[in-house]
Amino acid sequence: MQEPRTERLIAVFDGAVACARETGASPGVTLRGVSAGEPPEGLIVSLVGADGGQLPAVLEGARVVAVDESGYRIESPPQQWLLRARTVSVHRDARAEFFRAVPPRPAPLGKRLFWRAVLRLARSRAGLRLLAALRGR
Repeated sequence: MQEPRTERLIAVFDGAVACARETGASPGVTLRGVSAGEPPEGLIVSLVGADGGQLPAVLEGARVVAVDESGYRIESPPQQWLLRARTVSVHRDARAEFFRAVPPRPAPLGKRLFWRAVLRLARSRAGLRLLAALRGR
């Protein structure tokens, strides 16, 4: 009887994907690109402990699939690579969602007028001397 496959899709990139081999305290492979989902967002996948010596510097439309506990397949048609890694981490750029949920607060009018005046004074030598005097120098 065959054992069921336990493959799990980790990430799907759209377009060019940069592959970097990391050295040092936690060697491995890091893939950086844009996600294929809607809306497209920055996506980073780190395979810690993987040896990506055979990976090219740039892949096109890559997918990362977990094939078992420590095995990960990177697919970039027509090629694919099987890597062993201690762990995988996925980082998504959530700035757009964050700023949609929490819009930036406009600067108060008093603060805008203050900085406008300071910058206008800083344009001239006399203004700089006045600012220095106000600071106590």
